[in-house]
Amino acid sequence: LRLGKPVFVRSSLLHSNGFSTSLLQIPPYHVFSADPCGSRYPELGKLIIFKANEYDSTHLEKKVPMELVDGKAMVTIGSSHGWVATLKDDGVVRLQDDLNLVASDTDPKRIPMPPLVTLPHCQTQVVTNVAMSSSSPEDEDCLVAVKFLGPQLSLCRPAHSNSEWTNIRIQNPCFYSSPAMFSKKDGMFHIPGSGGHLIGSWDLHKHKNKPKIQRLRFKNLPELTKTKRELLHSCCTSEHLVESRTTNETFLVKWYRKATTSGVVKMKTRALMVFKLDEEGNAVYTQDIGDLCIFLSKSEPFCVTASSFPGMCSNQVHTLDVDEDALVDLSDSSIISGICTFGAPYYIPPQKVDS
Repeated sequence: LRLGKPVFVRSSLLHSNGFSTSLLQIPPYHVFSADPCGSRYPELGKLIIFKANEYDSTHLEKKVPMELVDGKAMVTIGSSHGWVATLKDDGVVRLQDDLNLVASDTDPKRIPMPPLVTLPHCQTQVVTNVAMSSSSPEDEDCLVAVKFLGPQLSLCRPAHSNSEWTNIRIQNPCFYSSPAMFSKKDGMFHIPGSGGHLIGSWDLHKHKNKPKIQRLRFKNLPELTKTKRELLHSCCTSEHLVESRTTNETFLVKWYRKATTSGVVKMKTRALMVFKLDEEGNAVYTQDIGDLCIFLSKSEPFCVTASSFPGMCSNQVHTLDVDEDALVDLSDSSIISGICTFGAPYYIPPQKVDS
């Protein structure tokens, strides 16, 4: 069983960066924690990860700043494409590649963004998530979005020499608490409205001040028992958009969680529903996403082809939050859940290995 107490594995096939050079891609993984390096380097730790296609944790030699994996430090605000975003008291968002296994731990990259500017009657301390338009903020056209809790969405191109934030005020409160994702198909940042009936889309051009709004019509909804309906109504629900770039499909995921009733209160996944979206605004409930896996965490959501990674099962959704790691099989809606504390609740998408 992958969830629960980790089994530490050291493999002679693994190099200090945690993968075999014979592989073309590192499978999706998340950070479990890090082993402190000791008194000589108290600020560093050796990374411990879970690969999505393996059942045991892997204990690496790669060193990372402990503040990135220590939940008490509270310096990370999100992740996208393997880059983690930090925000400290100076009000500067920095993009770092420390948690990316293909990145150097002796010369990690730190990309500071311009100081944040808070719109009137908004706040820039609590972040919903971070999303990026391409795999690296060093790309000339890469656009970084920081979605704050409340009305503010901020966009910036960090590779531009005169980069600055473009701050957008979101008018409709239904988007205030939802995460943003970048759609490669549309070239815009999409945000699902609370409840999932609306999708708002923003960019730096036509839809900067007047977002494109799409209304969804839910189809093929499952018949629920009275007990199931009562359970769903009692849950905390969040909506997430994810795009499969291999199949050109877009999905809306409704994630239902409820606080545990014993011991320390933690949020536990109780149900999950996936809807396939089309251009006409139909959101069709499905229990079959084919050879795909969806990954939801505090990172920007992503989708992978399961058959690309030996050992990975298809038609599943992997979820990760600060106090839970769960796996949902869509075919029968079964859930395997492990309650644990994660200081860096980020799934890292597949990373290409340089040959």
